[in-house]
Amino acid sequence: MNIRRVAFDHPDAVKLNDQVQAEYAMRYGDEGDVTPLDPSMFQPPIGLYLMAYDAQGRPVATGGWRTQDENDEGYSDGDAELKRMYVVEEARGNGLARRILAALEDDARAAGRIRMVLETGNKQPEAIALYASSGYEPCVKFGHYRFHEDSRCFAKLL
Repeated sequence: MNIRRVAFDHPDAVKLNDQVQAEYAMRYGDEGDVTPLDPSMFQPPIGLYLMAYDAQGRPVATGGWRTQDENDEGYSDGDAELKRMYVVEEARGNGLARRILAALEDDARAAGRIRMVLETGNKQPEAIALYASSGYEPCVKFGHYRFHEDSRCFAKLL
């Protein structure tokens, strides 16, 4: 697999974002994740967006982090928020999400962030299992979905 940095608005990133949004909509019966995101949030040194490509050059996985500091949505100073972790169905089970997660953690740490945080949902047991096995622990809810019953928030010190 070839993992490289891309812009959040790169055509391949948009394509996989549309796919993950469709999956969220299917799992939760809504319009997907409506957290406000802007491509500038994922530009180094305040963030990073990664894309994995298979041997044929097809985009198969994504993930990014963005800087967060203390605010009224429950973030803390030094947070890096994980966003849009996704692996296309045919590429799942090959360790791609784990590789992207490790690269994002390393980059956030190098950027001076002290904690990686993420929000997922109870209808994404695969995601919860990945994060738990990667050292993430449940934390106080934060972010756009902090008042939603299905929301689950996790954190890991970097």
